[in-house]
Amino acid sequence: MNALLSVKGLVKEFHRRGSRRGAEPFRAVDDVSFDLEVGRTLAIVGESGSGKSTTGRCVLRLIEPTAGSVVYDGVDITAASPAELRRQRRHMQIVFQDTYASLDPRWNVGRLLAESLLAHENLSRAEITSRVGDILERVGLEAAHADRYPHEFSGGQRQRIGIARALMLRPRLIVCDEPVSALDVSVQAQVLNLMKDLQDDLGLSYLFISHDIAVVEFMADDVIVMNTGRVVEAGSCGQVIGDPQDPYTRALIAAVPIPDPSVNVNRAQRRAVIAAGLEGHA
Repeated sequence: MNALLSVKGLVKEFHRRGSRRGAEPFRAVDDVSFDLEVGRTLAIVGESGSGKSTTGRCVLRLIEPTAGSVVYDGVDITAASPAELRRQRRHMQIVFQDTYASLDPRWNVGRLLAESLLAHENLSRAEITSRVGDILERVGLEAAHADRYPHEFSGGQRQRIGIARALMLRPRLIVCDEPVSALDVSVQAQVLNLMKDLQDDLGLSYLFISHDIAVVEFMADDVIVMNTGRVVEAGSCGQVIGDPQDPYTRALIAAVPIPDPSVNVNRAQRRAVIAAGLEGHA
């Protein structure tokens, strides 16, 4: 196994607001472990409150884990100094769910994308402008869009900007936190196909967080299922979704809508419906 990211025994605890001193903390992530191989997509699946987004943020140290280790490309991120963490951040980026909140409305797209270059690289203004234009075109927008502001774009276009921002420093790992859940189904398919193409072209590894089994079926190579902060099932996408062993996983898959619910379908048919539902909107 060629693991780019290895997470072992990850724990994140929060103290409830207003709780009395000495009260037991709430454990949002409880002893989570997984490996993500180079060039693959590992999906973390679960309903709201299962701990999947908290796990993704702990991996990047956007929030500090309580315990456990996160090793990226041989470097223990949880033990890294601020200087080392800064060096590693260029290789580990994130695409957020909310396309409104994640893009500063006061900045135009060019400034939003150039920010990471200004922080990590010593480039001339012309070089920055060229990089920004190139990446905008790479995600299906135009270089001229650099002069526009986030409110001038549709939700799907804003998410393309979010993806472009994540790609600016040419990372190897991208955490995708519900990247298409706020988009219409037809737009979801376009964005997901773009992400697949970028992965193939750039050799990206995705940690893909979602509650949507259909999206996971379309995107993921491997899957872990989380419930109340713990991993309840893990394996290849075909194993976990095709033949789920845990009752919670079975319940998640059973909740996927079928066009005619009066018709009984087996698991193979259900997987075909899931894939066709997205591909038909591409």
